Amino acid sequence: MQSQDVAPHPASASGPAIDVEQAEATLVEHYPRLVRLAYLVLPPGLGRNRRVLTAHGLVQRALPRGRALSAVNPSQSGGRHSAGASHRSGGAGGAGSQAEGCDGDPGYALLRLRVVRTALEAGRPLRGTAWPKRPQLPPLLPLVWGLRLFPRSGGADELALDQRLSALSAPARAAHVLRGLEGLPEGGVRRVLSAAGVADPAAAIREAASVPAEDALLHSPEFDPCALQARPTDLMRRRQHTKAALAAAAAAAVCGALLTVPSGGWGPDGAAAPADAQNPAARAALDPARVTRVAPTAWQTSARTDFSVWPARGGLTGDRGLLRRALAVWARPGESVRVSATPGTPSGGPAGPPQLLYAGRVDAARVVVLYDGLRIVRYAEPSNGTDGAALDLARADAASGAEAEALVLDRADGNVRYLTAPWVRAAVQRDLARPSAGAMDLRPADGVTAPLASPAQQSGSCGSWNVLQLTDGSGTRVLADLGELMPAHLTVGRPAGPREASGAADLLTWAPFACSLAAVRSQGVRSVNAWEFARQSLPHGSGVAQWVCTRADTWRGDAPRVLAQFRTPGGRSGAVAAQAEGVAACGAKDPHVLAGVLWKSAGGAWYLLAAGSKDTVSVRTTGQVNGSARGSLLTVRTRQGVRAGLRGTLTDGRTVGGLR
Repeated sequence: MQSQDVAPHPASASGPAIDVEQAEATLVEHYPRLVRLAYLVLPPGLGRNRRVLTAHGLVQRALPRGRALSAVNPSQSGGRHSAGASHRSGGAGGAGSQAEGCDGDPGYALLRLRVVRTALEAGRPLRGTAWPKRPQLPPLLPLVWGLRLFPRSGGADELALDQRLSALSAPARAAHVLRGLEGLPEGGVRRVLSAAGVADPAAAIREAASVPAEDALLHSPEFDPCALQARPTDLMRRRQHTKAALAAAAAAAVCGALLTVPSGGWGPDGAAAPADAQNPAARAALDPARVTRVAPTAWQTSARTDFSVWPARGGLTGDRGLLRRALAVWARPGESVRVSATPGTPSGGPAGPPQLLYAGRVDAARVVVLYDGLRIVRYAEPSNGTDGAALDLARADAASGAEAEALVLDRADGNVRYLTAPWVRAAVQRDLARPSAGAMDLRPADGVTAPLASPAQQSGSCGSWNVLQLTDGSGTRVLADLGELMPAHLTVGRPAGPREASGAADLLTWAPFACSLAAVRSQGVRSVNAWEFARQSLPHGSGVAQWVCTRADTWRGDAPRVLAQFRTPGGRSGAVAAQAEGVAACGAKDPHVLAGVLWKSAGGAWYLLAAGSKDTVSVRTTGQVNGSARGSLLTVRTRQGVRAGLRGTLTDGRTVGGLR
């Protein structure tokens, strides 16, 4: 890596005063973007794990001290953060895309400058330094024990770009990132570098020009330190250190116990058996001979449509050795077992003999699926041994109907196979983003579907989203793979009475917003409903825009994710105008929503557009925009970059705020 030409940062002219609370709000809003900027400027020689932690530490320490501060004028140069030629989904009521708040935002410019400055300082060598600066030392916070964190691996193009960036000096690398990621013109890059303390910004810009501009690659998951993968640290060394620490702790505990035990001993456990007693129920739960098996025809006469009436299927249901291993690993998984559980899923063993749903060979693995009334548990091991066994757990309590019609049986090579309910008559794959495309028959054999491409692990741009469409005696349902054992049930319509997303019109409603399902992957999602709550005529005869609210409810019952999305006429996909977590909006308990965006017309005029559900009788703005309207729609002429709040009044007199 070349030497870095970074001088002590000069005093800069003061700009407008910025309240520290405003700066904090800006930091939180643009946190992923600032962390990506720091990660790219930091020298790759630090290693990916330390780069990730250092990038987060630099951004978290970028907030200046004091109640008010001055923006630094040299770094305020807006970038090209356009969401399209015809509209921008900016934040009304704090509910817009991150890109809109950056152009001309002095708070963001100040934070960006501080991040660039400290990232350049972090890359300076310690040798020759009388006293190291804080950014040159390993970060104290955030602190991670026992894991190495790094972004998802990219392709050959991302690797080549990373190698080219590592060959640049730190100022040149910062110049390349400011130009490609932040979209600053050359003059803006020069001003930021100068304010950050670079002695010769022009030389840094010339050196950065040797690396071709590949802006799209800078936005790839390879350089996203907020979407991380985890691997263990040096296990052998950690084990040695752990043994020594445990021995010391045991000795201290014995000494402490001898000093603190009262003369009569600790209190008794009442009528409980001794701690080492063998509980009959616990032994029965791990006995493969006692596993519950439902009759193959039980579902035909039962009024229930849940997992309790699924028969045991697969070619290895009689393999007691396989079942014994599956039950034992469920109760006490070893260190080599890869264990995953959806959020809110208990990870302990079964309380009693579980129900067997499947045991058989799938692709290159032996798979066992069990159900204990609360959880679906999948055990998988290679066909030629037990090394590399995996255990997956997911909540399935009160699952019925569409929620109990399929579960993920196997994942391999980016594909997924499902095990379907015995009452399913047909299973097809279709692209939710392109409803006019044909459906592919998955031809389930003994309930096991053919493999279909899974969208759960796709990265980068999203052009399609494959879903599973099932047909039974009562209708057709659509399920989406979100990276867990239980696929999410997709519905459309008003929250008080959603319907299946199976009709042609329902699929057209979902199509522009299919890729937004990526935002709720691996969150324990039970169902996702898409509700078109408003249509709004755009100024200058630009057509009619669509407002849709998608709500993802979870199996654990809390932390639902709500997205208010805005789509202009002819747009292939919607833009997220507002989002919130853990709110009742767009749900059965509170079927209301209010959201807004900043929109740019073809003629260059900016407008604040807001829409509420049909029971909204008036809408008004607060903050930097002054406007009001009767009814559920609002259109106000404004300027780029303004920040505004929204307040609406419902037919029952209640007041609601903008989704955020």
